Order: sequence, then structure tokens, then C-alpha cells
Amino acid sequence: MSQEQRDRADEAPPGLPEYAERVLDVAERIPPGRVMTYGDVAEWLGEGGPRQVGRVMALYGSAVPWWRVVRADGALLPGHELRALEHYRDETTPLREAGRSAEGHLPRLDMRRARWDGSGAAGGLGGGAAHT
Repeated sequence: MSQEQRDRADEAPPGLPEYAERVLDVAERIPPGRVMTYGDVAEWLGEGGPRQVGRVMALYGSAVPWWRVVRADGALLPGHELRALEHYRDETTPLREAGRSAEGHLPRLDMRRARWDGSGAAGGLGGGAAHT
């Protein structure tokens, strides 16, 4: 290990970016049994877009209810389907059972019933109204 590498290893880790803090705050406010899409979160924040929210969730989302921030099509997060499904069933999140032809026979979220628009959020979420 070079001196430069040792110096970098001794540095304190950088703080959580402000945008990431805001995304995670929204994720924590989503009630059990409800979901918001990546785009919904970005719209509430009035900043970024679905990809930016997805990146934040991929990097920092493990400390919050990550299963409540989802794809707009209701498909379960690839690689995390079974863990997410367990949470959805525990929280009685509305699901649409998969047809026999569906890959893996995994259900999807029932977005019409599960999607949360942020109404009644404690302290408000800021930003505009999420589309439904």
C-alpha cells in the first residue's frame, strides 16, 4: 500500500450528500403497505429524476424501508424479490398475483391500490404532488 493509499484510508468518510438525505427521508415517511415510485420521490423533492433516486436507494437505501420505493410498473426489485415480497406480505401491501406465464411466477405490486401520493405525511414532504 502506498503512502497516498494509507492517507486516503485514514480520512474520515464523506458525509451523506444532502440529496441522498432528502430521498431517504421520503422513503422513511411512506406508510407501511404503501409505495412510491422512483419518479414520485423525485417529483416530491422537485429535483433529480427516477435514475437519481434509484442510485441513492442503491447506495444508501438499506437503512430505510427500501421496498417502499419501487419501479413504476410494479415489478419487484430484481435480486431482492423474495426479501421485498416478505415485507409486502407483512405490511399487507396490495399485490397482483402473477399469471402462470409470468417469469418466476412472482406477483407485482398493485400500483393503483398501493401507490401513495404523500397526502397526510407528517411534516409534509415538500415538493409537488406525486402523480397517480
